[in-house]
Amino acid sequence: MPPETEWALVADAQRARILERLVPLGRWAERAEDTVEIENPRSHEQGTERPGRSHESASSARHAIEPKSDPHRLAKQAFARRLAHRLEEAAQAGAYARLTLVAPPAFLGDLRDALGDAAQRRVRATLDSDLTHLPMHELAPRLDAIPRG
Repeated sequence: MPPETEWALVADAQRARILERLVPLGRWAERAEDTVEIENPRSHEQGTERPGRSHESASSARHAIEPKSDPHRLAKQAFARRLAHRLEEAAQAGAYARLTLVAPPAFLGDLRDALGDAAQRRVRATLDSDLTHLPMHELAPRLDAIPRG
């Protein structure tokens, strides 16, 4: 059987690294062209300092008005969609046959929700952990240790 290419997306809500190897015995190598980092300040740094206030209709009490959307959370979801689009394009082009996703739990869920059909069919393993800051010599053994289906 000829070797297949496997990709691993190692991401959190602000940075992503794609690594690749030939299966089964290839060494992981980082795809420098697919390393992405975005700036996503906390919600209060993206909007007003304090939420607006409203008066209680039945008394003189005042309450903070909750924003309808959290800009920080929306930016995380947009980043997940951007990464998922990249993975989908590459899957459709046949760039990889297997995919491993590594991300913190909430972001991993965002990625799964955003993946297209071609990329979803190639997912062989997931790990809910933030490994984005690990150097390559520490990251590669962790990727190798992930059980794959």
